[in-house]
Amino acid sequence: MSIDGSDHTSMVSIHIAEEVRDYRVSLYAKAMDVKVRHNHDYSNVMDELKARLTLSKDDLKNHPVVRALRDFYWRLGIDPTKVRPSSEALARRFLMGKMPRINNVVDAGNIASIETLVPIGIYDLAMVKGRLVLRRAISNEEFIDITGKASRLTGKEIVLADEQGVIHVFPHRDALRTSVKDYTSRILVVGCYIMDGMDASLARVAVDRTIELIKASLS
Repeated sequence: MSIDGSDHTSMVSIHIAEEVRDYRVSLYAKAMDVKVRHNHDYSNVMDELKARLTLSKDDLKNHPVVRALRDFYWRLGIDPTKVRPSSEALARRFLMGKMPRINNVVDAGNIASIETLVPIGIYDLAMVKGRLVLRRAISNEEFIDITGKASRLTGKEIVLADEQGVIHVFPHRDALRTSVKDYTSRILVVGCYIMDGMDASLARVAVDRTIELIKASLS
């Protein structure tokens, strides 16, 4: 982990296991200090985004970034017409005026994801234990999702995991253990990119935009 500067953000390395490298997926991650607030209003940012966003719901599926993500889903054996990439699903909800409002941290990630169409994950870094690895799930491995529902993985899934278990099942399920809580004080922001069809710099742009929005909410 390397510190970027006095703003307490830092780069975080995530190991990509050999068995998932053929999927051509990678991650870009940074950590930062936060205060979770429920009273911050991103309305001005969202109004500006709505004015700039020219894609229709039907156009989204043909956007190069969404296309790359959908192709990745097919390689995972997931039908993206039934389970959309998280960034595409957020953009569709935004266009329909159904943008979810959670808190200043989660909302910042959602806005950055809509702006860039890069899937963004945000995790409570205090709850992340040891090295992070993007790997195959272990057959019968337990996963408790953000709603508290427990399930057993088949071993076919691609997961982001630490030394205590899975924190994310690709492409859209986060774990309860590492989710952002009201008391969260340091987070990990992760951007996902597909090497075939997406520029790696776009994931960095999405992560940096998330951090920029969160910093603005704390000023």
